[in-house]
Amino acid sequence: MSERSNPELPPLPYDYDALEPSISEQVLHWHHDTHHQGYVNGLDAAEETLADARESGDYSATAGALGDVTHNGSGHYLHTLFWENMDPNGGGEPDGDLRERIEADFGSYEGWKGEFEAAASAAGGWALLVYDPVAKQLRTVAVDKHDQGALWGAHPILALDVWEHSYYYDYGPDRGSFVDAFFEVVDWNAVADEYATVVEHFE
Repeated sequence: MSERSNPELPPLPYDYDALEPSISEQVLHWHHDTHHQGYVNGLDAAEETLADARESGDYSATAGALGDVTHNGSGHYLHTLFWENMDPNGGGEPDGDLRERIEADFGSYEGWKGEFEAAASAAGGWALLVYDPVAKQLRTVAVDKHDQGALWGAHPILALDVWEHSYYYDYGPDRGSFVDAFFEVVDWNAVADEYATVVEHFE
């Protein structure tokens, strides 16, 4: 069997209580240590199934494992970005090149924010701000689960998890208040760095 690297759960970039009151310490423990770890484990198991099938020639479990790779892999990657997109000293609004690009592609920051909040309300998984390297513009994307509704080739630079496990303990069914609280801790410097890296590669 060929060697492969096992996915690992990255540590949170801040303490578990650092985002309170926007996100409680309890939710971060559950969300990071249980849910995110579950996607890491699921990705690892799916990759092992695929490797075993290639070695044995028995592909009876391959179709399910391929679906598990996209579901768990996307869950792992998006959660990693989600944690990096937040900071205890976050909030406010973007500036610099990112602000200018948002205004160019969406008309205004307020126009983009309204669209993003609508995506967060409608999505069954994630609201994303992505860079589309084909059209060379930013787009808002509403993704169900982790991998349904994604745009091929697009690179997420801002990810908001709107699965119920991300907010229900703190906000009950009031997803809108959770979205408002997320904007209180968005690390726009991290988002701008992600944007700059992507644009440098594609433009």
